[in-house]
Amino acid sequence: MAYLETIYVGAAAPTPLGPIWLALSPRGVVAVSLWDDAAAFQAQVAAMTGGEVIMDQGKVGDAAAQMLAFLNKERQSFDLPIDWSFMSASQAEILRRVQAIPYGQKCTYGDIAQDLGKPGAARAVGRANATNPMPIIIPCHRVLGSDGKLHGFSAPGGLETKAWLLRQEGSWLI
Repeated sequence: MAYLETIYVGAAAPTPLGPIWLALSPRGVVAVSLWDDAAAFQAQVAAMTGGEVIMDQGKVGDAAAQMLAFLNKERQSFDLPIDWSFMSASQAEILRRVQAIPYGQKCTYGDIAQDLGKPGAARAVGRANATNPMPIIIPCHRVLGSDGKLHGFSAPGGLETKAWLLRQEGSWLI
């Protein structure tokens, strides 16, 4: 369960996708936004966490550097702690599985449900991905529909951004 605390916000910029906003609690990454609206992101993070949100680029420096390196193909994974306390147990379980999808690989919502021992839960997997508070760090872009096609990505550019991330990783679409 989350408790009131200070949440620090800063940006990875410039990136090929524009500024990427990151929010960190003392326990780890809380949220990532690909939308170029710092005020809206701060408000979203405050509502999600109940904490005091402070702009502090220094506090998010390592996370921003890792995001830049990832998007510039200089790293394939993140070694940042994740603060799972702001998610439901079900969402955290699903997103931990999504986080484990290897760089350059893809799977389907159904594959994840099956891996979790819940073969009928593909829609729940889709909902957890749709509300993923940390896109890219938790790579929901690597999850495809049962038809092998791209479905749902709420970042700027939508499915084209999802496709770009997959191409960056060398994961060509069928």
